[in-house]
Amino acid sequence: MVFDFLEPLDSEMLHFIEGLSQQTLGHKVALHTAADFPELQQVKIAIIGVLENAGQPDRRDHVHLNYIRREFYKLYPGNWEAKIADLGNIPAGNDLQDTYFAVKGIMAELLKSKIIPVILGGSQDITYAMYRAYDSLEQMVNLAAIDNKFDFGKQEEEIAAHSYLTHIIVDEPNNLFNYSNIGYQTYFNPQEEIDLIDKLFFDAYRLGEVCANPAVAEPVFRDADLVSLDMTAVKSSDSGNLVKFMPNGFNGKEICTLARYAGISDKVSSFGIFNHNNSGQEAVLIAQVIWYFIEGVHYRSNEYPFGSKDEYIRYIVPMEDEELIFFKSDKTDRWWIEIPTGNTKLKRSTLLPCIYEDYVGACNNEIPERWWKAQRKNII
Repeated sequence: MVFDFLEPLDSEMLHFIEGLSQQTLGHKVALHTAADFPELQQVKIAIIGVLENAGQPDRRDHVHLNYIRREFYKLYPGNWEAKIADLGNIPAGNDLQDTYFAVKGIMAELLKSKIIPVILGGSQDITYAMYRAYDSLEQMVNLAAIDNKFDFGKQEEEIAAHSYLTHIIVDEPNNLFNYSNIGYQTYFNPQEEIDLIDKLFFDAYRLGEVCANPAVAEPVFRDADLVSLDMTAVKSSDSGNLVKFMPNGFNGKEICTLARYAGISDKVSSFGIFNHNNSGQEAVLIAQVIWYFIEGVHYRSNEYPFGSKDEYIRYIVPMEDEELIFFKSDKTDRWWIEIPTGNTKLKRSTLLPCIYEDYVGACNNEIPERWWKAQRKNII
């Protein structure tokens, strides 16, 4: 059975949880222990640790996830109905491919059961294994990464935290429809990689743009299946990461806002957190990021593509060569723009999430950039 790869929580962690208040998350989450594996029938969110750092050449040390679990289980839940389980840890394999195999198999099983995996990893290349878990679902995948770099690498290079995106793009089966980067810092990325993002019609938002208006990232998450967070995207003064010092990046409030956007998206079906520094300081923020993601999941509204677009207000904007059709939800005030039908790649939906400013721009004869890129991907 695929869950045999999972190791239970250790006795030290269980002893710590026993000493917590009965109202904390430590006593609300179903735990994988040496004596018991959680019943998954009613579970909505499953936390899984991956004790693998081999994808970071400069960080071959053991991954310590108990720091994160301690901080998370000390927190109090919101008014949540979703049942949460901690399935324990996937140990590092004899080689990296063994770890990928375990992550892919366990995630695929959870996705088929409509359970959202929250992966606490070591190195970010584990995102590749998460992506490969969607192979069995036979669907196109949208990946959103909160990261200060694009993580491109040479095609012949072995997969690693700094090069996993290249393997996602070129390896078969190629199920990637869109990649979106949130928070890249220009000086960390070669100009040819920035140009490649445009050439592939991917989306990228600079750190300053998102910090000035975090709401611009909300439609990106609303259209994502998999969200990968690199903790080096957070500045060290807020994360506590003094091992790899980052003077610039998202602050604590902003990264929690983005995590909540990811959780509230009706489409996001997996969430991963990587490249942390194994310290108790950074664990405090990571625990709160997980909390906000779960909070977002609780407030999902099950709108398009799960609800009918006929229930929304329809706005038609005449352009020079065609009409743009927008839809607005009265329930949440969120916006979508219609992608012309007849495409070959998008099979599940014909609406692209957008923001009100896209509608205002269209009224001023400005084509929304994400709509244009999505349409280009459909016809090439």
